[in-house]
Amino acid sequence: MSDLENKEQAVEQPKKRPYNLREKKEKNAAYRSLIRPELADELYDKILNIIVVQKKYRDPDFSAKDLAKELQTNTRYLSAVVNSRFGMNYSCLLNEYRVKDAMHLLTDKRYADKNVEEISTMVGFANRQSFYAAFYKNVGETPNGYRKKHAEKKK
Repeated sequence: MSDLENKEQAVEQPKKRPYNLREKKEKNAAYRSLIRPELADELYDKILNIIVVQKKYRDPDFSAKDLAKELQTNTRYLSAVVNSRFGMNYSCLLNEYRVKDAMHLLTDKRYADKNVEEISTMVGFANRQSFYAAFYKNVGETPNGYRKKHAEKKK
């Protein structure tokens, strides 16, 4: 293979992203315009109350179906509201709050004895891989790297 062929092959390959993260694609879904704004605002407040205030994001088994049932709506409508009001899907929403919580716990000296996996379980991740992927996607570094960097800052 010539140098030119090697260079062409290298150019064609998209840059590999860590933890199998994909580029975010914008979708223009028609159903989003069918959502009644008043009802969506009401659901937005209720979703925040259940997910954030009641800390349901810490339950790894708390599904969109469970939330829809609690809000007395269906998952499709719930999904449309989450997408339009939060700009992300249900699991990304949960993971965002889980990661924020994990960032706090990783830097809190009261949890210094907990390892990263214990913290990931405490904030609601079902496994280590999903925790690392979500953390890297939201923060741009690994949980261990984040913890070490903040430990050095405090010294």
